[in-house]
Order: sequence, then structure tokens, then C-alpha cells
Amino acid sequence: MLPTGRQPGGAPFHVAVQLQQLGQATQLVSRVGDDELGQELLAVLAGHGLDSQLVQHSASHLTGMVKVNLSQGRKIYKVVEPVAWDYLQHTDQLRATVAGSRMLVYGSLAARSATSRETLYRLLQVAPFKVFDVKLRPPHYSRTVVKYLLRQADLVKLNQQELVEIMGWLRQPATEATALPWLAAHFKLQAVCVTKGAAGASLWYNNQLLEQPAFPTATPDTLGSSDAFLAALLATWPTDNPAEALRAACQTAAAVATGASIAPPLTPTSIHSLTP
Repeated sequence: MLPTGRQPGGAPFHVAVQLQQLGQATQLVSRVGDDELGQELLAVLAGHGLDSQLVQHSASHLTGMVKVNLSQGRKIYKVVEPVAWDYLQHTDQLRATVAGSRMLVYGSLAARSATSRETLYRLLQVAPFKVFDVKLRPPHYSRTVVKYLLRQADLVKLNQQELVEIMGWLRQPATEATALPWLAAHFKLQAVCVTKGAAGASLWYNNQLLEQPAFPTATPDTLGSSDAFLAALLATWPTDNPAEALRAACQTAAAVATGASIAPPLTPTSIHSLTP
């Protein structure tokens, strides 16, 4: 729920939509209420060509809602609880789909409630490749849970503020040149990526720190831009050219930041038409 009105959203939705637009068959794992908002969201998924078989229905809880205020360049979130996605149930179909997938993308909000957290933990046991999109949203996380989710991951994406906070928990310096390789070694990660808004992004991969400046845009930290960044990074992962993957991710973030909606139509051609 934005100051300008309501929009379908949430990081998993944004990542799924953009991956689908970039040619990757994607399924969203979630749960909606049997209400008007739930039906509206299912229609939006269908409109984007997304399979909704793994979106569960709840007769006892309402569809999730996030109230977002924008103040002096900062996003202030109020994530309503409890809602339907707090009660995501583990099923044989869900487990089998995740086990047969190329990768599972998850965030810390999915672990705020006991039911969905247990489901996520069980899915992490069978996922072939695990991507942790950190997304710390106070007060909906704990250090213990976030550390556990880090230990399960193969690739971690976080922003600068999250990097500083997590490194503080671990009593380590947050300077990227030392923090990213330290995180990779400590949690046995294949890659760590930090997004920096107008300053671009950094990626630690194959014992190398890569830097990519941001592409020019009037609003470098628009809602949904970091999710589009992740989708573009994952669309070609694993990659023999991580520098090009990082560049494409920053291009995608810029395309969303300059668009009229959170999930504008994107294709590899439209992304690469942007210039630095």
C-alpha cells in the first residue's frame, strides 16, 4: 500500500516477475486469503504468465499487506501481521517442485512466523541452490534466524545497511573489501553481493571482488529496483562472466528505477539498450 495507491508487490513477487520476463520459468511460493485482494493478486500473476500452483489459499487469514511510507528518500515499511503467508504449509508438491528446481530464492520475512519458518527450513533441505535475499524488516527478524538462513545459502544478496548490521553482530569490520570475503568464508557461500543504490553494486565471487557503478537514473533506489537487480543476476547464474552478470543486474535496476511501475516489462534487449 503506497502513498499513491495499492500495487501488487513484495520482493518475491518482483523477483519472480522479472525472472519470468527474462525468460526463466519461475513459480512463486506464497499464500493468499480467500478475499478480494487475494483474487486480484492471482489475476496479476496470471497476467504476467506466472504459474500460481504453489500459491496456497487460506480461509482463516487475510491476504498480506504492506504499508509503505516514503520520507526523505527512505522507505518505511509496516508489514501487517498475521496474514495468510505467515501460514505457508509444507506439502509434497511444494517439496518436490523445489527439489526439482534450479534454485530457491528466499528472504528473512518468510521466516518471521513459526509455521512459514518451519516450511522454509524443510524446503532448504532439498533445494539444489539457495539464494538468500536478506531484506531485513524490523521488527520481523532475529539474529539467530538470519544467521541460520545465511548458513543455508549458496548466494547472498544484501544492501549496505544490512551488511553493516550483520557484520556488527559478528564483530567484524563492514568494509566491503574485507567483509564480503569474510562472509563467504565464514558461511561457506559461493557468492556475496551488496547493492549500494546510486553507488552501484559489488560482488564477491571466485575469490575476486567485482565492482559495477550504477547506471544514471533520477531515482536510483526505487521500490522494486533491487529485486529486478537480483532477477537479472540470477537469470544467467552460474556464470563464466560474473562482471557481465553484475553489469546486467545494474542495468536492470536502472530500467526499473526509470520505469512508470514497480515491474515494467523487461527483456534482455531492453536492458542492454541502456548506456552507462
